[in-house]
Amino acid sequence: MNFSPRRLLYPLYERRLERELKGLPQPRHVAVMCDGNRRWAREAGFDDVSHGHRVGAKKIGEMVRWCVDTQVEIITVYLLSTENLRREPEELTMLYDIIAEVVAELAQKENNCRLRLVGHLDLLPEAISRRLSDAAAETEGNDGVTVNVAVGYGGRQEIVDAVHALIDEEVAAGTPAGELAEKVSVESISHHLYTRGQPDPDLVIRTSGEQRLSGFLLWQAAYSEIWFTDTYWPAFRRIDFLRALREYSKRSRRFGR
Repeated sequence: MNFSPRRLLYPLYERRLERELKGLPQPRHVAVMCDGNRRWAREAGFDDVSHGHRVGAKKIGEMVRWCVDTQVEIITVYLLSTENLRREPEELTMLYDIIAEVVAELAQKENNCRLRLVGHLDLLPEAISRRLSDAAAETEGNDGVTVNVAVGYGGRQEIVDAVHALIDEEVAAGTPAGELAEKVSVESISHHLYTRGQPDPDLVIRTSGEQRLSGFLLWQAAYSEIWFTDTYWPAFRRIDFLRALREYSKRSRRFGR
């Protein structure tokens, strides 16, 4: 049995963080860029990087439970970007299966999650798209935490899609072509985003040491607090999440003012 000092101190530090967070402002919506699966696998000595993706997939469910424990109402997890779709076919096939398994697990009745798919499902193989959509549909009546699963997602494309949807709606309503430009506003675009009807993320977490958004929620994250950590996603722990919440609670949100 491992009685290393670090292992013994971990629960003590975790409880300390929980005490520090009591009574402090906490995010309502947390967005997570689950980055570093392949690097974690390579540095851990695995020849097959799929091991990193599978370990990282198990972390999704843990993260959702941590959010539930801390009264976070909405969590958005970035699982597959439009840029990721350029990877080798073998890796993509593996990723599709893992993502479908993650979504199916989250959709289980005991989790009480409400799943929402954000992104271009038509960029995915039809069988995978159908599996994801069917699983999400099963959660429509749930009233627990909302989990946005960003798959086939690109921030720029989301804004383009929102503008297209807005214009299509106005044309269908009979708005003259000369008046369409007047209908485009911050509010009208927001109402046509993939995450419409939800508050913007208060906190964006990115693992793996990369310090950029890489197109994630470009519109919605304009005034989000962003927290970067060098920890790879498969190694991300509850204390890392609590540290992010603690840092968030210390920041003064000005929203551009």
